[in-house]
Amino acid sequence: MKAKPKKRITIFDTTLRDGEQTPGVALTPADKLIVAKQLDKLGVDIIEAGFPISSKGEEEAFKLIAKESFKAEICGLARTSKNDIDTALKFDVDSIHVFIATSDIHLKHKLKLSRKQALEKAAQSVEYAKSHGVTVEFSAEDATRTELPFLKKVYRTVVAAGADRINVPDTVGIMSPKRMGELIREVGKVVKVPISVHCHNDFGLAVANSLAAVEAGATQLHVTINGLGERAGNAALEEAVMALHLLYKKPTRINTKYIYETSRLVQSLTGVRLQPNKAIVGENAFAHEAGIHTHAVSKMPLTYEPMSAELVGRRSLLIPGKHAGRHGLKRELEELGLSPSEEQMNRIVKAVKEFSDRGKLVATSDLLSIASQVCGREAGRLEKTIGLRDLTTVTGSNVIPTTSVKLIIEGKEYVSSETGIGPVDASIKAIQKITDNLINIRLKEFRLDALTGGSNAVAEVIIKVEDTDGRVISARAAKPDIVLASVEALINGMNRLLQLRKLAQAKK
Repeated sequence: MKAKPKKRITIFDTTLRDGEQTPGVALTPADKLIVAKQLDKLGVDIIEAGFPISSKGEEEAFKLIAKESFKAEICGLARTSKNDIDTALKFDVDSIHVFIATSDIHLKHKLKLSRKQALEKAAQSVEYAKSHGVTVEFSAEDATRTELPFLKKVYRTVVAAGADRINVPDTVGIMSPKRMGELIREVGKVVKVPISVHCHNDFGLAVANSLAAVEAGATQLHVTINGLGERAGNAALEEAVMALHLLYKKPTRINTKYIYETSRLVQSLTGVRLQPNKAIVGENAFAHEAGIHTHAVSKMPLTYEPMSAELVGRRSLLIPGKHAGRHGLKRELEELGLSPSEEQMNRIVKAVKEFSDRGKLVATSDLLSIASQVCGREAGRLEKTIGLRDLTTVTGSNVIPTTSVKLIIEGKEYVSSETGIGPVDASIKAIQKITDNLINIRLKEFRLDALTGGSNAVAEVIIKVEDTDGRVISARAAKPDIVLASVEALINGMNRLLQLRKLAQAKK
């Protein structure tokens, strides 16, 4: 007897709606289209593209999205208002997400409505939207603070009015996994349509509560890329999906190899940087420094990783530092094209630990410098594919910082100019503009320290860059001029990545 196929969990992505409500985030219509295309590539089932009536910019974004052909269902948010629903319908959406608050605190202080009035508005709006031939999802905003008998009545009523699925929002993130499971089971007793949950992360439980809802019978999750959203954010897509796949053995349509790529894109467009220890997509999620760990990981990554980094489009990283062991350092040096002897490795390990004990971050360039001192100057020699010929910056209180840069790439001269929020930003953009076709890189980290005091202090810049293959290189430069130090560090990092690419190609 064949086992029944496991029911797929539907992923409703609200990065472009609730995610954009992150304080300080504002996406242009063009940005929204870029993210929508990436979400479709990622494999989300439903893209909540925004709140059409909220602004002209939202309307423009929906116009752009409507011109495209998406595999995902495109959804627009609407209050229980005919005008909201009509505005969403103008853009040929596949579904409308209708919502109204149902908790007494919202009814009294925000809406100034009675329970009866809210119930009538909910039913009428669902019926109106459904009459136009679209899929309708209904949310009882602040459901988790709504008295259960009234909440059940609301959901029964909207389903009778034609709602295709209902959503249970934990609007202020006050649920625990146990209570969420109990609530979903209770709601499941009175409705026979798919149940969804929309969990906020105010107590850090959004993903846990979402998974508890699935255990209790929910078949759809509202999520955002990187956990973006109001206040502490929403349930993070990357965490919820990987837990569903690997811990719960519940399938989704998500192509997980695009998770990191999508996270990076959203991070770039929103400007919201992630904490280094963020699960799945954080800088350190697959990074190892401790010698015991790096030894084991270099032989079998799963010894200290709960999943393959490649599964989410990443690579394991072994970081040189005071806790590093010889196996991790040796593997990194081998990837850099070096093959030190056992005696040389002993000296390199000792030098790395001494360097790190002085409170210094061990950049890739530092490791190579140490290796070259031990193994001979040619060992860590940098092939300079990209060279700086000239750099001119203009900045001031009444001018936009602008940089003109002249690079030499494999003997040919290239010139570019860019503006930025400061001279360093403008310089980096100008360099990337020239080199993008040669090597597309992302600046992952930028650190600046003064090595000496006074107005003529020497500035030390440490940068970390990553290429599209997931290779990460850190480089250091020190000069009295901060802009020149930044540019030198960036170019050194790019040259090293190009060198690594050649080594990898030669091994194939």
